[in-house]
Order: sequence, then structure tokens, then C-alpha cells
Amino acid sequence: MARQMHLVAFLMTGPTCHHHGAWRHPETDVEGILHPERYEHIARVLEAGKFDALFFADILGIYDIYDSKFDTMVGRGGQVCLLDPAVILPMMARVTSRLGLGLTCSSTFNHPYQLARMLGTLDHLSAGRVAWNVVASTSKLEAQNFGLDEMPGRAQRYERADEVMEACFALWDSWEEGALLLDKKAGAFADPSKIHYANYAGKWIKTRGPLTVPRSPQGHPVIMQAGSSDRGREFGARWGEIIFTLQHRKSDMQTFYNDFKGRMARRGRAAESCVILPSIDVVIGETVSIARERAEYVNGLVDTQLGLAAVSGQLGYDMSQLDPDKPLKDIAVEEGSRGSFDVMLQGTEAEGLTLGEAARRFATSELCPQLVGTPEMIADHLTDLFQDYACDGFVLTPTTFPGMYEEFCRMVVPILQERGVFRKEYVGTTLREHLQN
Repeated sequence: MARQMHLVAFLMTGPTCHHHGAWRHPETDVEGILHPERYEHIARVLEAGKFDALFFADILGIYDIYDSKFDTMVGRGGQVCLLDPAVILPMMARVTSRLGLGLTCSSTFNHPYQLARMLGTLDHLSAGRVAWNVVASTSKLEAQNFGLDEMPGRAQRYERADEVMEACFALWDSWEEGALLLDKKAGAFADPSKIHYANYAGKWIKTRGPLTVPRSPQGHPVIMQAGSSDRGREFGARWGEIIFTLQHRKSDMQTFYNDFKGRMARRGRAAESCVILPSIDVVIGETVSIARERAEYVNGLVDTQLGLAAVSGQLGYDMSQLDPDKPLKDIAVEEGSRGSFDVMLQGTEAEGLTLGEAARRFATSELCPQLVGTPEMIADHLTDLFQDYACDGFVLTPTTFPGMYEEFCRMVVPILQERGVFRKEYVGTTLREHLQN
């Protein structure tokens, strides 16, 4: 079988999923954010489109960096997560049978026993379709919500994250295959000889086990990760099966792809054991002019203040006192945030943009590529990136919701299928099987 593209949908339980103006679009369902039908519907749409999976990004707090208040982020509809995805996923599992279901959980604020138990339970309830997007949390506001005054340093966060993973795997392996017997006649519910203590003890983490949850259909959830720093890439190269990355151009994607696959090889991992999926934002139109008009309209719904608040939240640096009309090249940012500032606004300074213009650009898609065109044009671009090994597929982020996903599944997916680069039917039943086929 020819190499197959992988598609994962990016979701959040709030008004904004990367595009900070899309919730204001007349076609976006914002009224349904607090209702289960909204999430059940999108799960059905994505399964009909044969997506590998969806996953929920999550933020354990409300950004209040900008002007030292959360007013702009909440009041103007920024990236605020209103609901807990772990409660939503079982609802989505009930209305689907093949679609992978991912959620973000912090290795910084959760104990591995709690994580292993919850994720193992979800993997059972979904018949083996769960992914865990592992994050080593970075924001001070999240730390404060969990009783910490400051966030631990990056090295400590990733040391703990490695131990959390080791402990979770020890707990998932505490039940062997076939340990659950359910033999009524013999009165044998389980085989104790196939259940073991984990007895994990590291520098940061300690847990005895065994886990209460029997071995799940996948053995353990698919591991997803999005670290971009050198330490984050090493973590992903060790544990990741799906890597979510934000790259601006084809050359950036190819550089990241080759670097990451090289790190995997040095760890003795096969290249195909992990798929690398850059974020892509699409705007589809029946003609090029219609697509461009639609993009111009939805991108125009982003306001400058929300853009500045979004950038402030990402950088941990308050931009409220900076002049939004000042050329970006003339903006002075404190040394500690300068590197992040340059990376965040990469590619915009050369266009001579002001700070406000650059912030609005960031808030349209968080600087992931925005593909605008007909279904054939979108399919051409995705196929080119895929076949030139810039990636193994894509994480799609929505503009209008659920309309963008509905249009993509209805108009772009059939073209990819006809070209033989994307599945027409699911081959397996578990998410890991989707990633391997």
C-alpha cells in the first residue's frame, strides 16, 4: 500500500481554536459550546471524513497577562477553555466507532496514577481510540491555579514529565494481557498471577500500583506531543507517536521533519512509529475569488486588542503598554522575552508590519499556514507537502465551526482519496492501527 496521509482535527472547548475571529462568523456555532450535541456532531462529521482522530487542546486557566487582567481574553472571545475535555470525550465515543479521541493532560499538575487510571478507562470505553497529548505546562497562571507561586524550570518540568511517562507505562503494564478472566463457572474473575505492583520510584514521582484498570485495548493510549524546544523534541522522540508542530513554510516543515526523524533513529525507533503533523488552517471556496473573499472576511473579524492579548498570553509578556501602530522592527521587548517574540512573529517583520498588524496576523491562525483556494488547490498543496516529506499529514485547525470541517470532509477528502493518498475506509479499529495504515 502506498504511504497514506494522516489527518487530525484540532478542537477547544471555547470560542476560539487558533483563529481568534472565527467565533464571530455568522456560520460558527458559538451558542452550542456548553451543549453535548455540538461535540457529538463534529465527531460524526470527522468520522464520516475518515479522519484519524480529533484532539482537544486545553488551558488550565484564563490568560491575564495583557493589561494584568483577563478582561480582553474572556470579553473578546480569546482562547478560553470553558469545559473539561475528559468529560466530553466519552460522549463523542458513544456516537462513533472508529475516530480517534485525544485530550491534553499536563504532566506537571497531575499524578501518574490518576492519569493512567483515567486514560486507561477512556481507552476501554472507546474500544481503543484514545490519545494523550502530553504537555509539560509552562504558564505561571496554571501554576497558581494548582497552588504554586512559580512554574518549575524547563529542565525540571521535562525531568518530571519523563518520570510521569515511565510511571504511567509501569502502571498500564501492571495488568498483563488475559489477566481478566470473567469465568463465572469457575468463580475466577481475574488471574492474580498476571497482575503486578508497579513499584515505580523516581526523583519526582513515586507510585506503587497495581492500577485498578485492566489492560486496555491498545495496551496504552497513543502518545501525542508538541514540544518545539530541543528538550521538547528529545522528549517527543522518546515517547511520541503523533507530533503536533507549528511550522511556517515548506522548508521549515522539512527541516523539522528531518531533525525529528533523526532524533528517533538515534533512539533506535523506526521512522514510521511516529507521525509528524504540522498545523494547517484552510479556507475553501468554489472559486479562487470566493475563497479569497471568505478569507478576507473571516480574518477581518480579528481585532487588534485581542491579537495583542493572545500574543501576550503566549509569551508571558504584557504588550498593553506598547504602541500598536509602531513598526515591529522598532519594538523594544525585554531580553527575557525577545527570543520568543522573534519566533512568535517570524516572517512578519520583513513585510514592514506594525505591532498591531503583526498581532492580528498571529491571531488569525497563530501563524500556521492558511491555505486559501478551491478544493482542488487545497488538495494540491496538502499532497505536495505530504509527498515531499515535509510531514506525514496534518492537524487541521478550524476557521468557521463546524462549517470548515464539514466542507473539508465533503469537498477536499474525496479528492485526496481519488489520488490514493488518503484512506477511503478505516482498516483497523484502534487509533494506533489508523496511524500504522
